[in-house]
Amino acid sequence: METYKDKAEKFIKEAERKLSPGGIWSIFFGSYAKIDEAAECYQRAGNLFKISKAWQEAADSFLKAAGLLTKISNRHEAASAYIDAGHCFKKFNVNTAENCYLKAIEIYLDMGRFTVAAKHHQTIAEMYENEPVDYDKVVQHLEQASDYFRGEESISCANRCLLKVAAYSAELENYEKAIIIYENVAATVMDNSLLKYCAKEYFFRAMLCHLCADATNSRSALEKYARRYPTLKDTREYKLVSSLVDFVEEGNVDGLTGAVQELGG
Repeated sequence: METYKDKAEKFIKEAERKLSPGGIWSIFFGSYAKIDEAAECYQRAGNLFKISKAWQEAADSFLKAAGLLTKISNRHEAASAYIDAGHCFKKFNVNTAENCYLKAIEIYLDMGRFTVAAKHHQTIAEMYENEPVDYDKVVQHLEQASDYFRGEESISCANRCLLKVAAYSAELENYEKAIIIYENVAATVMDNSLLKYCAKEYFFRAMLCHLCADATNSRSALEKYARRYPTLKDTREYKLVSSLVDFVEEGNVDGLTGAVQELGG
């Protein structure tokens, strides 16, 4: 019985036949039909290899298709083929997968499709979030995605990327960077009547970073946030952080411990 992998191999041979010296000769007379047909064969082979979970063969097939489509300036299809190759490569080689995604991103940027480019930067970031986490790569691609989203006025998408950067920064004890991001995101949502309520959460996270970075400056930061967002004083988050600041200033270890336990709960 013929397997999917067997069928894929037939498409590979068909692509090679179309690209043989006799088949490719027509290119010199202005026809790229054979290259286009060969690229389609490689793409069909790639899909069949995917069904067989033959990731290396699938990735190689999509990569060959992308190269051919690039030669005949079929940019949209070439970008899609690079993305397909990236999806396969990330099963076993994340660095090569990143290169494939970046080639697709380059094409999308040239086409002015910045939102699509941003989404693929997110894809790369998510790939590097897997164990072991490559924090530098994750942050790099999330920040780039945020820039492209913001340029297209997709503020919510941009903020989601930045909030992940802030969380990673705090985890790595880069509290200053996390604070700046939380403050900036809070400022953007305060201008939106539908998202304004989220500001308290971002100010709250910024305050926790202040406490971790330099507790002596926490009081002034708390007061600054209350001035910028007056209703903050009525929130549970404000009262909890205010208690934490009080306990730190008083050196009340028991009170601080209890407040931290409440925060964790």
